[in-house]
Amino acid sequence: MKAFEYFRPKEVEEVSKILLEHAGKAKLIGGGTDLLVGLLKKGERSLEYIVSLRDVPGLRFIREVKDQGFAIGAMTTLREIERSELLKEKYPVLSQAAGKVGYIQIRNVATLGGNLCNASPAADMVPPLVCLDAKVRLVGSDGERVISLESFFVGPGETALKTGEWVKEIIVPPMEKGRKATYTKLERSAMDIAIASVGVAMTRNNGRSGCRNVRIVLGAVAPIPLRAKGAEILLEGRVVDSHLIEEAARLVSRDCHPITDVRSSESYRRKMIRVLTVRALKEITEA
Repeated sequence: MKAFEYFRPKEVEEVSKILLEHAGKAKLIGGGTDLLVGLLKKGERSLEYIVSLRDVPGLRFIREVKDQGFAIGAMTTLREIERSELLKEKYPVLSQAAGKVGYIQIRNVATLGGNLCNASPAADMVPPLVCLDAKVRLVGSDGERVISLESFFVGPGETALKTGEWVKEIIVPPMEKGRKATYTKLERSAMDIAIASVGVAMTRNNGRSGCRNVRIVLGAVAPIPLRAKGAEILLEGRVVDSHLIEEAARLVSRDCHPITDVRSSESYRRKMIRVLTVRALKEITEA
């Protein structure tokens, strides 16, 4: 493991200052489940400074914000999200997705902020959060700004963060009546990241009405988490039946951009994303 300098700031402003001073050579660490195992053991040459968020107050919470939905702090662990009674009631898909990440030992340490900022196309929390139109609050030396989570990812391992910026919290707007969401993924084992994954959300006023505000978000089959907009348009405003589900899944399979790597082939990912889409859509529409 390559030697590095370790910082433990105690104020929000101090974090941005350190990141600015060591631009391009510093990384934030929350739980460290990805950073320590991945970058450090590989001896990342450009990484000289590690900045821990552990002592910064006000980053670990799950709370309801009046008329704005929920806010979740960047240092909140995936286990806390999995077990939160508030989220189970209001946003069960988030607890569902958090519970699919690794083993419980990992979820006890891994943070939501880390899961997002690693910008892995296979990150489990991203598809359901994008389905819920989540936003991220970023903080830097010039103050704070809020952007959509969908626009946060610009490439594998790359985000829209500016120099000195970091994620402070995630904001999830209220779920309207009749809105449902689910998340499913394919993996080789519980310890492995997703080979392919799908998050789906839609609003239905009753069992016979057409659906609206459809979101289908794919993981691990494109350089960034991918909105399947062709399938969304197909379903929007229509009563979803088995035929329409199959057609939507076909569009999803056609429009994704999987690769072949050590975990799976391009063709297998394309086939499985179709299967997962059918499964997710049926789960929502038949509930």
